[in-house]
Amino acid sequence: MSPGPAPRALVCASLSLVLLSACGAGDGSPEPEAAPASDTGAFPVTVDHEFGSTTVEEAPERIVTLGVTDADAVLALGAVPVGNTGFSFFETGLGPWTDDLVGDAELTHIASDSEPNIEQVANLAPDLIVGVSAGFDRAVYEDLSQIAPVVARPAGVAAYTVPRDEATELIATALGRPEEGAALNEATDELLAETRAAHPEFEGRVGAAVLPFDGKYGAYLPGDARGQFLASLGFGLPEPVTEQDTGESFFVELSPERVDMLDGDLLLVFGDDESFDITEGSTAFDSLDVVRDDAVVTTSLDQRGAVTYNSVLSIPYAVRTLVPRLSDALA
Repeated sequence: MSPGPAPRALVCASLSLVLLSACGAGDGSPEPEAAPASDTGAFPVTVDHEFGSTTVEEAPERIVTLGVTDADAVLALGAVPVGNTGFSFFETGLGPWTDDLVGDAELTHIASDSEPNIEQVANLAPDLIVGVSAGFDRAVYEDLSQIAPVVARPAGVAAYTVPRDEATELIATALGRPEEGAALNEATDELLAETRAAHPEFEGRVGAAVLPFDGKYGAYLPGDARGQFLASLGFGLPEPVTEQDTGESFFVELSPERVDMLDGDLLLVFGDDESFDITEGSTAFDSLDVVRDDAVVTTSLDQRGAVTYNSVLSIPYAVRTLVPRLSDALA
């Protein structure tokens, strides 16, 4: 199963508005570019969040992003953070879908989103700190607030569970560009809708998203970005998995003896290398229809990151590089 270019008309029609440039690459794959930036935006703006409210008096010029996916939204809105966190997939915390937007700008990687080095953040002299997809608590928030205005996750939303559209909207508001944030969300929703239309073979199929770890398996639930990705393409998650959803976790932990709960039409395995074989050394998978039908797809590291980041920049990357592989698996 080899990944092919995404349907040219599909990608061009859905993302040329704000996310992507016109299709001109040799393989029909567009590249991301920032949304058109406002001159200064509308300031001051006040943003309500988990720890109260924050007023941003004027357009920020030095932004630190402490949420693991926050930099993507900031980049899509035309700014390059002076410091950022990110998932450990990437050395800089930023995926390959950000390369053209970062260019040769100087980056500073901040190791933790929940317990950041306060001195390191202060030395970056930010005028805005964005922690929407971060895990820091009120004590850290208070420390950060001594440095610059801080925007945290919405009230009542657990850390790392802010939906992509809400995170983008919140960050865009803090940057004084709410209309551009809405346009980014609209373009992303449009891309997913057109992807479903281009792949009717996904609709109504059952697909599980799973990560092997420590001799066990984590099956992602609909509340997690990785489960949401399959759902956004038209797949339903296996009922035995969703029945275990208590609302207290973003995945269901399965022992090797219970991998039967993963059976369906597609198994999406999150790995670091497409050649990884989840069935190797385990006879527990032998009885699964999805394995016998050769409908197991293992991500590359970049594809794993794109689905996990679940941002207005990473979703187009996942659609372009991973969706053709899913289609081939079902064929």
